[in-house]
Amino acid sequence: MAQLKRLRSQRALRSLKKSGIRRKGECKMIKRRDFAGLIGLGAAGGAAALALAAPAIAQASADTGSTFDRVRSTKKLRVAGVPGTEPYYHKDIVAGKWAGFCVSMAEDLAKALEAEVEITETTWGNAVLDLQANKIDIMFGLSPTPARALVVEFTRPIMNNTFTLVVRPGVEGKTWEDFNKPEIRVAVDIGSTQDIFARRALPNATLVALKSFDDVALSLLSGRADVSVQVAMNSLATVKKNDGIGSIVVPTPISAQPTCAGVRPDPDGRFLRFVDNWLEYNRALGAMKGWIVSSLDLAKIQPQDIPVSVTF
Repeated sequence: MAQLKRLRSQRALRSLKKSGIRRKGECKMIKRRDFAGLIGLGAAGGAAALALAAPAIAQASADTGSTFDRVRSTKKLRVAGVPGTEPYYHKDIVAGKWAGFCVSMAEDLAKALEAEVEITETTWGNAVLDLQANKIDIMFGLSPTPARALVVEFTRPIMNNTFTLVVRPGVEGKTWEDFNKPEIRVAVDIGSTQDIFARRALPNATLVALKSFDDVALSLLSGRADVSVQVAMNSLATVKKNDGIGSIVVPTPISAQPTCAGVRPDPDGRFLRFVDNWLEYNRALGAMKGWIVSSLDLAKIQPQDIPVSVTF
């Protein structure tokens, strides 16, 4: 057994000598060129490993990093679109293309971020959920209600909008209290700004909560509802698109609230700051008003139709 151990030790020593390395206590060391070769091999292996890992690291950063970093790295700005809400959003069903002033804003914001727009179809009620689920990066046209502010953040106002009623023929009233009665059926699209406001301003009326904005118009046309709470821009579009649906009433006292864009809360907040700066820059240039006015034709609205209380 001892002889076998000595034999193995001698073989190991000869192997070390061939490679230029001696046992402990011997002064000969690895040659400089051999050592450099070993380092080079390690560096090459490390570089290869990093190269293979880079896409995964970039993807992980895009998925978990800030919205600003994700948009800049993927070159995609994900926004929401709500069909049938002209002049905010309009979807050409045949061509599959989107228009409207919110779309114009999204395209310009994407250009400023050196990105392209990707539009996901949604509803006003689901937009906040889409932001929370990381399906979209920004939703234009949201009102900053306290309930929404618990889960999303809001930009500076895009416009200040007035609450109105689209009133079916034969229904009369001038104040909010005139319509705050159980016999008055009030149509709203679930989860929208109109829905939230109606529950607060008309608590005694009979609420008709519907899935989409188009369903609200149909409820008035069919006689299922008597009035519909809508912000001024929406009520103008509803009356212009649907002959005989009724008239617009601006009940007193006049109630208005800002319309903003909603974003997902970020650790660094850079995306929100960028959008705010972009908004102020374009407001100063007059671009904001230009986008809105140029989209009025989608809803057959003329600039003179807009109430003076609507400012942008």
